[in-house]
Amino acid sequence: MGEIRLVEVTERALDAQAIERLVADTRAGAVVSFSGNVRDHDHGREVLSLSYEGHPSAASVLAEVAKEIDSRFDLVSLAVAHRVGALAVGDAALIVAVASAHRDEAFRACAALVDLTKERLPVWKHQVFADGTDEWVNCA
Repeated sequence: MGEIRLVEVTERALDAQAIERLVADTRAGAVVSFSGNVRDHDHGREVLSLSYEGHPSAASVLAEVAKEIDSRFDLVSLAVAHRVGALAVGDAALIVAVASAHRDEAFRACAALVDLTKERLPVWKHQVFADGTDEWVNCA
């Protein structure tokens, strides 16, 4: 099992490079990261603003997700952070980083960490569109 170096649900801006540095390790031949960023559009509509609201259990759910991924893959380390609150277009909403001895394991673990986070994290996205409509979506 690897070392879980960061699990965070926060209102602070996320820094992909800082999170990658957290998982860096001389035992790792590969560091793979993913940054899920706020787009300026969704399903053909222009996004004016976006915010995320998390359930009070979000941090503990994210910790469970991290532990599950760590147990399923041969990792040196991993880190995962999700933002809540108001975000601007271009801001990172979700950042994950994993380190492993080999690239294939790192790529697979990174994708699995993103997918499982999106599946389980109790976070709701509120988008306001230029056409005056808005929507709530349960997703990470």
